[in-house]
Amino acid sequence: MTPDNPLLADDTLPAFSQIRPEHVEPAIAAVLAGYRAAIDALVAPDAPRDFNHVMLTQERLEQRLARAWAPVSHLQAVADSEALRAVYGPAEEKLTEHAIELGQNRALYAAVQAVADAADFPALPRPRRALVEHALRDFRLSGVSLPEPARSRFREIGVELSRLSTEFSHAVLDASEAWHEHVSDERDLAGIPESGRAVLHQYAQDQDLDGYLVTLKQPSVHAVLTYADHRGLRERVYWAYQTRASDQGPDAGKFDNSERIEKIMALRHEAAQLLGFANAAEESLATKMAASPAEVLEFLHDLVARAKPVAQRELAGLREFARAELKLDTLEPWDVAYASEKLRQREYALDEEQLKPYFPLPAVIDGLFGLAGRLYGITLVARDGVDVWHPQVRYYDVRDAAGKVFAGAYVDLYARNGKRGGAWMDVCRARFDDDGREQLPVAFLSCNFAPPTEGKPALLTHDDVLTLFHEFGHGLHHLLTEIALPSIGGIDGVEWDAVELPSQFMENFGWNREALDLFARHWQTGERLPDALFERMLAARHFHAGLFLVRQLEFALFDFLLHLEYDPTRGARALAVLEEVRKQVAVLHPPAWQRFPHGFSHIFAGGYAAGYYSYLWAELLSADAFGAFEEAAGHGGSVIDPVIGERFRREFLAVGASRPALESFVAFRGRKPEPEALLRSYGLG
Repeated sequence: MTPDNPLLADDTLPAFSQIRPEHVEPAIAAVLAGYRAAIDALVAPDAPRDFNHVMLTQERLEQRLARAWAPVSHLQAVADSEALRAVYGPAEEKLTEHAIELGQNRALYAAVQAVADAADFPALPRPRRALVEHALRDFRLSGVSLPEPARSRFREIGVELSRLSTEFSHAVLDASEAWHEHVSDERDLAGIPESGRAVLHQYAQDQDLDGYLVTLKQPSVHAVLTYADHRGLRERVYWAYQTRASDQGPDAGKFDNSERIEKIMALRHEAAQLLGFANAAEESLATKMAASPAEVLEFLHDLVARAKPVAQRELAGLREFARAELKLDTLEPWDVAYASEKLRQREYALDEEQLKPYFPLPAVIDGLFGLAGRLYGITLVARDGVDVWHPQVRYYDVRDAAGKVFAGAYVDLYARNGKRGGAWMDVCRARFDDDGREQLPVAFLSCNFAPPTEGKPALLTHDDVLTLFHEFGHGLHHLLTEIALPSIGGIDGVEWDAVELPSQFMENFGWNREALDLFARHWQTGERLPDALFERMLAARHFHAGLFLVRQLEFALFDFLLHLEYDPTRGARALAVLEEVRKQVAVLHPPAWQRFPHGFSHIFAGGYAAGYYSYLWAELLSADAFGAFEEAAGHGGSVIDPVIGERFRREFLAVGASRPALESFVAFRGRKPEPEALLRSYGLG
């Protein structure tokens, strides 16, 4: 091993400023060589077959690998460069090959099975048994029992899928950064509020340009599509954004993901069938709460039946408003957000720009941390001097009630070049008690908010506030775990359709007056969010809830049916499947040139393949879980109830995947989830 390679250092936190692309290949090669040698020793005929030797050794090896790879994977998402890409792809392929090779190691499988078969196994603590049970399931899903040549083919597919997913993500990022429109005349930006124009002006300055630069970064897209009076500009932004990485649009064919979608779907289907599943959707459910494809489809179709009539009425009202008030005889997709915002302002006298001064980002962060403190008895304290990848990044120690540091979080909140879009939480370090040596959990929290402008802090929309609460909910799930076995601690190993519960649960506090009072203060005057404004905000909460829900259902059904109905003789048929779903679900159909699938990174470059429905599934769970807090408030208590918060922490956040998510939910709520909770959360119940 190279002693001066920062990726091989056994430090508490990564040395981001020292990491260079040239460190990646030798670090991964060294760690993998050590890993393989250790596994060979583990499965030696005379080696013990007890939990400590078989299972803890693997956890230790996996954490050694994670310490080297997590910072590289994170940098690829937040500080992309050609040099990093050049080494990232090959390294990721090696890691994928290693993971599949490990999952197909029959001697290792036999060693884990021996632990499960031992007489003392039933007496092991629940988390230890769960770790073994998860490992045996994952071996089966890795093709350990496959005969040759199927086993080698399964391994080849895994490596190829890893490469294609990375390429898909890069194509979306490249297409997003390739398009921009330079605006020199401010009149072309009429309708866009001052805060939005300031962001566009900043984008221009970043490129040494005068005037304004409209881009495909999320703050720019939102500002134009929601507020710009210039219909042609709205149409061009929509066209560029909705055709990213496809055969259409301003860069048609240049970053095209069409062939990647075909290959990804074919390989997923082939891999699922090799394992004995009918299709990739069935395989996906092996690690989820839903028991069958029929259960998922029944859940989604039931929601369609309830939401579509509401959406149709909402769209009819919006069309009439657009015709009568905005002189738009036809309502095109690039008009919807704009017309919706105008109608919302008329119906509720509510403008996001009225709210933004009450949501300065520093205050929102303080309020969010204060809320977590009241619910869970923790404090987050900024620590200076931590090595970070960008000056905007802050690091926080997480302390318990006694002041002891038990976790940490990197927080990176602003949009910039080289950073992928969206918002996410990821794992930097997992909680691990390695024979008395404690590794504390550390999270990455990333968003893409509009940055501060001259003389003014970053001001968030209320949607931004909810996004921040959402990602912090994921972070709490990771940081508050009490399971010191990384593979089943925090978010790891939790059923995919339950992993969104803690994140969506936190969003509910963003609508609560008591929680908002912790931070919603005017950035200049310090005035709390006025009651009248809050009431209008609350009244508008379910504005166009039907339209929003049918869009989510469209995405979920498209994803699930794409994987469920795949036929090798017909190919992916992504656009055809999407059109079939839209006929069932959509109330507003986009132009034929729209290419939504080509930028759908969640399912083609993320972990949501045949699992996008899990957002709605988990939203049901989270709405029902939050009901426990609402019930306390309804009986004269506080919605920020520390007793109920402690129970939620103990029964759900702390236990990770040491038991099934449904069991954790019942332990918290005292009963199984009630489906009506989801509809009530949308105002449709």
